[in-house]
Amino acid sequence: MSEHLSEQAGDQGTASQEVMSRVNRRKVREGIVTSDAMDKTVVVKVVERVRHRRYAKTVQRTKRLHVHDESNQAKKGDRVRVAETRPLSKLKRWRLMEILERAR
Repeated sequence: MSEHLSEQAGDQGTASQEVMSRVNRRKVREGIVTSDAMDKTVVVKVVERVRHRRYAKTVQRTKRLHVHDESNQAKKGDRVRVAETRPLSKLKRWRLMEILERAR
């Protein structure tokens, strides 16, 4: 009987590991659309604040991400949320998740 219980406990351990391996590890970022001139693509400026390793001062780093926008709904100045995805073209590795705030 104790063997049967240990087998069940072992199965639960692998099941929990399997669930952990399916956790979504894709990055999600928020930024401002700086260009919408291309078809189905927008350029999003993402600002990251990090502490300088030596001087411990907060420094802003800016990245320009090329984002896939299937329906061309994002416009310049919109605040958007983007998610990492498989390579869609030479530069596009992100897709538009949602528009958080429209430009005024």
